Amino acid sequence: MADPRGFLKTRERELAPKRPVALRLMDWSEVVDPANPEMVAKQASRCMDCGVAFCHGGCPLGNLIPEWNDLVHRGRGREAVDRLHATNNFPEFTGRACPAPCESACVLGINQPAVTIKQIENSIIDQAFAEGWVTPLPPGRLTGKTVAVVGSGPAGLAAAQQLTRAGHTVAVYERDEVPGGLLSIGIPDFKLEKELVSRRIEQMRAEGTRFRCGIEIGRDMSWRELRRRFDAVIIATGATVPRELALPGRELGGIHPAMHYLAAANRARNGVAGENRFDAAGKDVVVIGGGDTGADCVGTAHRQGARSVTSLAIGERPPESRTPDQAWPIHPKLFEISSSHEEGGERRYRASTIEFVDDGAGAVSALRIAQTGFTERGRAPIPGTEHTIDADLVLIAMGFTGPEEISDPSLDLRRDPSGGFLRDRDYATDAAGVFVAGDAGRGQSLIVWAIAEGRAVAAAVDRHLMGETVLPSPVAPSDRAYA
Repeated sequence: MADPRGFLKTRERELAPKRPVALRLMDWSEVVDPANPEMVAKQASRCMDCGVAFCHGGCPLGNLIPEWNDLVHRGRGREAVDRLHATNNFPEFTGRACPAPCESACVLGINQPAVTIKQIENSIIDQAFAEGWVTPLPPGRLTGKTVAVVGSGPAGLAAAQQLTRAGHTVAVYERDEVPGGLLSIGIPDFKLEKELVSRRIEQMRAEGTRFRCGIEIGRDMSWRELRRRFDAVIIATGATVPRELALPGRELGGIHPAMHYLAAANRARNGVAGENRFDAAGKDVVVIGGGDTGADCVGTAHRQGARSVTSLAIGERPPESRTPDQAWPIHPKLFEISSSHEEGGERRYRASTIEFVDDGAGAVSALRIAQTGFTERGRAPIPGTEHTIDADLVLIAMGFTGPEEISDPSLDLRRDPSGGFLRDRDYATDAAGVFVAGDAGRGQSLIVWAIAEGRAVAAAVDRHLMGETVLPSPVAPSDRAYA
C-alpha cells in the first residue's frame, strides 16, 4: 500500500473533464479528455488494498485492481499494465464501454465515493500504448492444432488471442467487413474510437491470429465444412436478435432496430456507400428504450443533426441512490446522465407506446403513447392518458433476445431457457468439438463478461485439444454477478 492514509487525505472522487457539448457535437471524437497523470495517481492512492477486495468479485475478469492502483500511485506504469493484462486482454475496451460493476463493489463506496477504477484502467493502458509497452506476444512453439472462432466481438477476440498465444493456429471468421463485432460496428466512435480496436487487431495479427472477414458461416461456408477443417470451433456470434415491439403500424417506414441504425452510422463514417439511409438529420427522433444502446442512439442522432430527440422508457425513473434492495456490493440500477443525455433531448419515463401513426404515405409520422400503469398482471397503458408525439425516425432499443438461428442441419444446437445456445460447464455443446462463449450462450450481457468467457472457453478448448491447460478460466457458464 503506497499511502496508508490515501482516502483519508484524498476524499474527493475526481474524473477527467469532458469536452464542451458544443464542441463535441461537431465531431465524433471521444467525449472525455485524457486524464492528468498526477490526478490519476492521486485518485489511485484512494484504493487502500482492502483485506477483502470486493472489486475482484464485482468484475468477472478478477482484475487485480488494488495491485495496479498501488503501482499507478507509485509511478510504475509498466508494471501496472503487466498486472492489468494478467487478467484482461483488452482494458482499453472495458475502460470505455463497461459500466464498472467493480466500482459498485468498491469497499470505499460504502461510505465515500468509490475509487475511479475505470479512469485509472484507461490511464494505464493509454500510457502503455503511448510508450510502446504493448507489443505482440507470439507463441514460442506451435501445437499443430487448429481452432476456428466464429464472431470477432470481445468474446471471440479474447478466445482467439489466448489460444494463439498457447500455440494453436486460430482463424477468426467475421461476416462484417472488418473485425471487432459490435466494438467496430455497433459502438459509436465518441464512446470507443475505432483506432483503439484496429491497433489490437494488428497486435493479434502479428501474434499469428488470422482474420477472415466478409465470410458468414452457414452462407459462404457450411458449418459441416468448418468443422471438417478445424480441430475445434468456438461460436462467439453474440446475442444479436433484437427484441421487437409488435404494435399497430410497426411495418411503417422509418422504424428500425437500434443496432441497425448504429451499424449504418458507423459504416457511413467509414465511407461505406449507401449506409447513410438512416440519417437523422432534420428529423424528430424517438428512441424506445432507456439503456446504453438507446443512449448511443441519442448521441448519434445529435451528431447527425436531428431536429429533436426523445427517449422513452416504459418503467419508473430509477432512483438516484441505492435502495435497500440494491445494497452494496450489488451493481445498482440508478438514474444516470450519460454524455449523450448531456447533449440535449428529452427523457420520458412511464411512457408506453401504443401505436405507430402513418403519415399517409407508408411512413411513420408520430407515436401514440400513454402513461404506464402497474397492475397485478404487469405494466399496461392507463386509459385516458393517450397522446401523440412527432416522430419520423423511431429506433427500438429494447435489448436482444439471443443469438441468431443456425439453420445448418449438421449443427443442431439446443437452446437454454433464456434463449442462448446450451453448453455444459466446459462451454461445450452437444456437437463434438464445438464450444459457445459470450452472449451467444450467456445472453445479452456486459463486455467484461464477454472477455471473461472468451478467456475461459480458450482454457476449455486448450484442455480439449491437449489434455491439460495452464490458461486461466475466470468464470463458469453458470456464474453470475453479485445479486
